[in-house]
Amino acid sequence: MKGKEKISMLTTYDFVSATYLNEAKIDIGLIGDSLGNVLLGYENTLPVTMEEMIHHTKAVARAKPNFLIVGDMPNKSCINPKLALENAQKFIQAGAHSVKVEGPVTEVVEKLISNNIPVMGHVGLTPQSIVDWKVQGKDTQSAQKIFDDALALEKAGCFSIVIETVPARLGKKITEKLKIPTIGIGAGIDCDGQVLVINDMLGLNAKEFKPKFLKKYMDLRPQVIEALKQYNQEVKKGIFPSKENSYE
Repeated sequence: MKGKEKISMLTTYDFVSATYLNEAKIDIGLIGDSLGNVLLGYENTLPVTMEEMIHHTKAVARAKPNFLIVGDMPNKSCINPKLALENAQKFIQAGAHSVKVEGPVTEVVEKLISNNIPVMGHVGLTPQSIVDWKVQGKDTQSAQKIFDDALALEKAGCFSIVIETVPARLGKKITEKLKIPTIGIGAGIDCDGQVLVINDMLGLNAKEFKPKFLKKYMDLRPQVIEALKQYNQEVKKGIFPSKENSYE
């Protein structure tokens, strides 16, 4: 699809959301470690475990979607090639088609590729290792580091690379240099594809989250709460269930 058609990617964490992505013909579904923030109530992604990731991967896989399923390798799951292979195999066994790793972990990528596990890379802002949530690669030195990391991941065998929270000009430069597709999140329009967290773009989160790169396509949280309030009132007043909702 690179150079021919833009690639759409969204996070998905369960059976229902996977069916939504499938019906919308999204190209890639990422079981992201962002589930720690949006589903499990963690302050960040660092506490997310392999067990939690596999649990959600299995749920997505049960939908038997047509999109590419990518499992996000969580914090400390690939600190060395041997451990990374063991954990990546768990993702594949759970139904993922591939895995995503953060940072320039080329030895890990080579190990997984040599064992027939497709790998998506991730450069720029990498939440598992960067505490300072700000735009990365704004100065020449850090931009060159991100650029070099992307090239190294491609050389190691990645089939695609996520570029997160960098200046649009750097996203464009990397995209034009690489032969493999880039998926941007806060990396500009010139990336080969885009990814967002589904809970963010649908406006479902309990905590307000307003990074510049986010576009809310819906604001569902207030609508859901209003529906729950109406249900609560109808139960209290004896309006629900009506005859229509009762068996004779």
